Amino acid sequence: MDTGTHVVMGIALGGLATLDPVVASNSATATSVLIATIAGSQIPDIDTILKLRNNAIYIRNHRGVTHSIPAVLLWPLILLAVIFPFFPGANLLHLWGWTFAAVFIHVFVDIFNAYGTQALRPFTSKWVALGVINTFDPIIFGIHVAAIVIWVIGADPGYTFLWMFVILIGYYLLRFYAQAKVRSAVRKIIPDATDIITSPTMKFNFWRIAAMNEKEFFVGRAMGTNIVIYDRFKRVPVPKTPVLEAAKKDSNLAAFLSFSPVYRWELDEFDDHYEVRFIDLRYRSNGHYPFVAVVQLDLELNPISSYTGWVFSEKKLRKKLSIIPS
Repeated sequence: MDTGTHVVMGIALGGLATLDPVVASNSATATSVLIATIAGSQIPDIDTILKLRNNAIYIRNHRGVTHSIPAVLLWPLILLAVIFPFFPGANLLHLWGWTFAAVFIHVFVDIFNAYGTQALRPFTSKWVALGVINTFDPIIFGIHVAAIVIWVIGADPGYTFLWMFVILIGYYLLRFYAQAKVRSAVRKIIPDATDIITSPTMKFNFWRIAAMNEKEFFVGRAMGTNIVIYDRFKRVPVPKTPVLEAAKKDSNLAAFLSFSPVYRWELDEFDDHYEVRFIDLRYRSNGHYPFVAVVQLDLELNPISSYTGWVFSEKKLRKKLSIIPS
């Protein structure tokens, strides 16, 4: 989820913690728990600072090791080491328990969007992405804000947030039901589909669709159960040619391939260089596929420049590659 949603989730969990008698009866514990749940709801995303280095490192590592099983166990201990000295009168066990809950919920809710996490590391590096909730869901955010306002105007925080979480569970189940209906509608159009990837949007009934069978990729959208296929591409396996094998060694393309489950590729040969482009098919927007990896190689297959990430025009891509198009 986005940063704002994780913040309100941390506040909500801190309010829910008042149902814990130990928290409710000790002001030091209550205050430290609220601070810890807000911090715990944020700390797995500390890897966002990797953007300052480059997109390849960020894409390969974001929601990776910081969202892994060892990290979920380690983050609460780190936060306790920072917070507890300021609240020596707090109950350490209960402070740890609610901090752990905040970290766990952060990682858990992240698996429901299309980006996903490597939450099962170290057992597997596979990305777990259920594709039922958008990274920012206005309904989820709005429910949290409404509950916080109700708390501020005087309602009991524990029961307010308890009912809020019950409502959220119902909303998540509704999203799974909606996703199942979309998948069923897609299979009516592509009965031999081997994989269907759904990417939710901020609109409840609008979904991006990327599907495939043995021969083709299909890209479209769903408005409820109304499916529209925009593009179809032949599935062409990536051949093991010297140019493509050299391109795969580039860190930007390697990061793209570690993250993207459905893509097509292009190879252009110019007088003085090759250009290899891999295009993620999940994020079609206004007829454009903005998430790409591009590698340029000279005729001796040495890398010239490369980029992976979001670009919404060819002009901006050329600027990022620092090459004037011929």
